[in-house]
Amino acid sequence: MGAPPFEIEFLANCRMGDTMKRWMIAPAFALLVIQAAGLSAAAAPAIVYSVGGKFDGSFNESAYAGVTRYKEETGKTVREFEIERAAQSLQALRNFATRNHAPIVAIGFNQASAVGEAAKAFPDKSFAIIDMVVDAPNVASYVFKEHEGAYIAGVLAAKASESGVIGFVGGMDIPIIRRFLCGYQEGALATNPDIKVLYNMAGDTPAAFADPVRGAELARGQIDAGADVIIQAAGGTGIGVLQAAADADVLGIGTDSNQNGMHPGKVLTSIRKRVDNAVYDSFTAAANGSFEPGVRVLGLAEGGMDWVLDDHNRALISDDMKSAAASAVSAISDGSLKVHDVLTDGPCPHS
Repeated sequence: MGAPPFEIEFLANCRMGDTMKRWMIAPAFALLVIQAAGLSAAAAPAIVYSVGGKFDGSFNESAYAGVTRYKEETGKTVREFEIERAAQSLQALRNFATRNHAPIVAIGFNQASAVGEAAKAFPDKSFAIIDMVVDAPNVASYVFKEHEGAYIAGVLAAKASESGVIGFVGGMDIPIIRRFLCGYQEGALATNPDIKVLYNMAGDTPAAFADPVRGAELARGQIDAGADVIIQAAGGTGIGVLQAAADADVLGIGTDSNQNGMHPGKVLTSIRKRVDNAVYDSFTAAANGSFEPGVRVLGLAEGGMDWVLDDHNRALISDDMKSAAASAVSAISDGSLKVHDVLTDGPCPHS
């Protein structure tokens, strides 16, 4: 199917203009593409990915997996937009709302302000945000118990470590990442009270989730300090962490999506944040008329977090490790084990 007429005219004008003119109108072109797409499929769901793009191998890509599942199962269209910086979020959300898409899903905490503003401007449209709470009567917020999944990672890392030193590389230094760090420390220390946990954050802006070179640098520093298992909670930055770990012949731990296959035999496991399920749930709820605003909190018991055992890491997970992880999952799920949550329980006692 060809481009809509006004999009073709826009492209022709781009070709006739000089380099500076094309540079100045590039952002407008991106939004015209959204508008043109909306004309062909009113009321289709839409998604705005976070910085890093839908093929970041991590958080966004998990969201994309949910989009793919929905499209394959229903045969319906989903409109997608990838922001390059947070400032683009509001305009993208507004354009999707203007074109009557429903629901409009925003990926990542850094879009919370934009979602709140768009939801207020379009009170008759349904929005959803993943990984942050927006208190509005037309917004569904999906958040996760990262500390629960991280606890399992800590158990496995402590059991796999031969040096007695493990590492953690986070992305932006925000409460969600600190929450993950604390859960990781708690699981590791519960398994081996003498374990040493090194940790670093990649930065204090959203760019800290999209810098694999920085991730690799921090991982190498921890490896030089003795770490032989390193988890990344850093989005695209974490790709560099896993690469550095594999290059140094130590173990990495993936997060958000299944990253075991990135370096088979070198990734101990992946702690999945089931962003794919949240995206799929929001789309299907809107499609069948059951979409409701409010907060949904997803942990191990709710299927919002899990750890991955597959052909890429099976040889790394002993029966003892598997049993320890299963016991921890069961205890956390039934409430007999409560993992410290820095968002509700105060500062982490292990940091």
